[in-house]
Amino acid sequence: MTTPVSLTSGSLAVAVADDVGGHTDDELHVYARTVLSTLEHEGVANGQLDLTLIDATTMADLNMIHMGHEGPTDVLSFPMDADEPDVAPIDGPPRHLGDIVICPEVAAAQAPGHAGSIEAELVLLTVHGVLHILGHDHVEADETALMQGRERLHLQRFGFKHPVPVVEA
Repeated sequence: MTTPVSLTSGSLAVAVADDVGGHTDDELHVYARTVLSTLEHEGVANGQLDLTLIDATTMADLNMIHMGHEGPTDVLSFPMDADEPDVAPIDGPPRHLGDIVICPEVAAAQAPGHAGSIEAELVLLTVHGVLHILGHDHVEADETALMQGRERLHLQRFGFKHPVPVVEA
């Protein structure tokens, strides 16, 4: 395990932890910058978000507890105060927006047929997780189209082409 990476931008704060190990500080910084940039471009001015890379066993447990699905998935998002308006002042302490967990093992397995590389897959899953924190979903066709449009926009900003749409089973 590495020491968590924390980044701030104005009243936005992000912490990225690697609970599986194997990721460099540079890689963790990429994910933290991805979170910050996505939040800023989505109009969020104040908030704290935590992202943790976890193993497949832990992800399978969380997936069963929170989604009722067996086995590990690639990304889960846990929004906080989802029904609350963004009332925190820009110059006040960041409110906790939520937590994202990503399973690099699942990401690596699906990357060749999805985003093409593990790097692109992890950036996509990070953006996908942030969009879920902000209330986007892909249950209905119109929601899916909107969310994929936002993913494409962000991934293009980061220099990636949008892969096959991410849809959780």
